Amino acid sequence: MNTARGLEGVVAATSSISSIIDDKLTYVGYDIDDLAENALFEEVVFLLWHRRLPKKQELEDFKKLLAENAPIPKELIDHLKSYPNQKVHPMAALRTAVSFLGLFDDEADVFTKEANYNKAVRLQAKIPTIVAAFSRIRKGLEPVEPRKDLNFAANFLYMLNGEEPDQVAVEAFNKALVLHADHELNASTFTARVCVATLSDVYSGVTSAISALKGPLHGGANEQVMKMLMEIGSVENVEPYIRKKLANKEKIMGFGHRVYRNGDPRAKHLKKMSEKLTKLTGEPKWYDISTKIESIVTAEKNIPPNVDFYSASVYHSLGIEHDLFTPIFAISRMSGWLAHILEQYENNRLIRPRAEYVGPGKQTYVKLEDRG
Repeated sequence: MNTARGLEGVVAATSSISSIIDDKLTYVGYDIDDLAENALFEEVVFLLWHRRLPKKQELEDFKKLLAENAPIPKELIDHLKSYPNQKVHPMAALRTAVSFLGLFDDEADVFTKEANYNKAVRLQAKIPTIVAAFSRIRKGLEPVEPRKDLNFAANFLYMLNGEEPDQVAVEAFNKALVLHADHELNASTFTARVCVATLSDVYSGVTSAISALKGPLHGGANEQVMKMLMEIGSVENVEPYIRKKLANKEKIMGFGHRVYRNGDPRAKHLKKMSEKLTKLTGEPKWYDISTKIESIVTAEKNIPPNVDFYSASVYHSLGIEHDLFTPIFAISRMSGWLAHILEQYENNRLIRPRAEYVGPGKQTYVKLEDRG
């Protein structure tokens, strides 16, 4: 039996959603560079779900549909208020809140194509509202209602901070959402597909995906990157800090990616935004520290940064709390999860791989009194 540790290199499904070929990431055939420079996040969500870009009126209708479904039930807000907020990691809160949200969806266990699409719309629309509400509630503030006149990126920043964001912030956040929307059969997406392949419901699939994203080897990496930047503190401290980690063979978060050999194509876009935003906020040191780390690690290990590395300083510059970085990842990746869930339902087969047994063999039961 052939085995691959971590299923590395194993093709487990066919998909028409996204691809990573020769270190190029595409969504439905569109190069990520093209989309990152030009597309609204709402266009990308439509693209992933419909396999084509929307026409002008379709985009307006889709934006309106998301805006109309953005409010969350009062019961969910009360539920969020019941959490021991100072002790709960936002990803744990999000995991529980999304599962709770499913209790209020009359179509939760309806499996028609239309019902599943409706659930996708509701989940995509409500996840930024949940994340923003939790952030404010744990500070003792009331949640801010979503607005219908703002686009998806602007609306989240508005709900988070209670004031309308400037255009630079909206552009940066929109770009980050586009870059994180989908990434082929990553750990959380595979988890979602395995879950719904049992014909479990959309809410279960997304909850399982959030649980997988919570891990520091997947979505939690950018939070760890910012923790590292804060520990370093200044450009002068980079060299000894990184050299020590390299000497101790410690992992440096935000570098390397299993499916890319010559670098993550998404990283350069966030690197540009990091430089721009850190200058605007008067804290260019975060960009300078990051580039210094990159130069050392790439020279010593020949491992380039991935999307998590520069997204950390981008989110920090937007005034976003560090433990919200992974929930923000989830806001974006929800679009990809839902695309894959809908695709799995369309041509479903239970995902049930085998395991190569490596334990002892030919054992014989020994009565309890004879085991010594």
